[in-house]
Amino acid sequence: QQQLNQSASRNGQLEERTLKMQQLEESLHSLQQDKARLMAENASIVATFEQHQRATNEKLAMLEQAKSQLADAFKALSADALSANNQSFLLLAKNTLGQFQEAAQVDLLQRQKSIHEMLTPVQQTLKDVDGNLKEMEKERASSYLGLRQQVVDLIVAQKELRNETGNLVKALRTPHVRGQWGEMQLKRVVEIAGMLPRCDFIEQGSVEGDKGRIRPDMVINLPGNRTIIVDAKAPLAAYLDALEAPDETTRQEFLADHARQVRSHIRSLSQRAYWDQFPSAPDFVILFLPGETFFSAALEKDPSLIESGVRERVILATPTTLIALLRAVSYGWRQETIALNTQLISDLGRDLYKRLHDLGSHLSRVGKSLGTAVESYNHAVGTLERRVLVTARKFQTLDTNLSQEDLAQTPGIDATPRSLSAPELLFVPEEAQEVA
Repeated sequence: QQQLNQSASRNGQLEERTLKMQQLEESLHSLQQDKARLMAENASIVATFEQHQRATNEKLAMLEQAKSQLADAFKALSADALSANNQSFLLLAKNTLGQFQEAAQVDLLQRQKSIHEMLTPVQQTLKDVDGNLKEMEKERASSYLGLRQQVVDLIVAQKELRNETGNLVKALRTPHVRGQWGEMQLKRVVEIAGMLPRCDFIEQGSVEGDKGRIRPDMVINLPGNRTIIVDAKAPLAAYLDALEAPDETTRQEFLADHARQVRSHIRSLSQRAYWDQFPSAPDFVILFLPGETFFSAALEKDPSLIESGVRERVILATPTTLIALLRAVSYGWRQETIALNTQLISDLGRDLYKRLHDLGSHLSRVGKSLGTAVESYNHAVGTLERRVLVTARKFQTLDTNLSQEDLAQTPGIDATPRSLSAPELLFVPEEAQEVA
């Protein structure tokens, strides 16, 4: 009941708030209509004021013109006539003009007062608009300061990025760092291709060769106990110098030096003769360059690098081409696995078929044994009913303490075991019988 009361109270409060909201909306609509009406009246009053101002100015101009004309007319009269009436006429004109100016001044002040009263709401509205504009200006200034700070932070981050890039370039100029980076890129490429170290390739394998202990960067296992040798090289010194070259001529010289370094790596790798140290490897080795740009820059200056590598039994590979090669190797491993699984399935099928023959033999023997048991059971039931029970019922005719209940009849079994009909189960090979 308390929850119902609370719910009813909340519903009442909600209806009351909804009613207040509707009243506020109606008041707001009415205020908007009053504002529009006041703005229209203000415009009408301003137009009327301007019209009366123009009319007053025209009257004053006419008075000035009339005064000038009267003065000219008086000057045109004769000196004697004017001297007699000039003073009185001027006094009369002055009084008349003064009265007219006073009336016009009073009317103008009244109109100015009315216009001021009507313009007061407009002035207040303009003040409110000016206040809102000042607040917006403050917000804009604050936003501008925030944007400026973000730009400053971006400039600082850009400087830090430039410094870090410079440090990275300096690190890549170090031979052992370049080697580690090349090996890391090689490992990354192999992981992307799905050839993980625990599955399909041996990382940092080494053997004893004619020239001492040699260590390729990677030995990739192939199906059929075959291998592919991969050696990673990162000739970056001349390439980085070319990127920082001040002019095109110097850049071309550094790129030519970069191509010579790649050719030198091909020759050095060919002399190691990995295919002689790894009998299961083909008669070539893969030279891995950890960047597409390194390979394209070298080919730009020396297009014969690929042919030279083939003659030296060294195949140049970039991340893209090596991934394609590793995907092909991975596909070969999958086909090898499928073939092994197919052989296992074939062996399991033969074994299962043989065991089905054995099971059919056992089921046949069980069926025969069940038939013999049913026949023996039926003979026992017949003996029980025809010989044993006939003699046992004679006890009921005698005066004994035996129970008078009739001995229960023992039913016979008419059902026979179902014979096997499947030919696979009826035919039992000799080897299955020996196993059984």
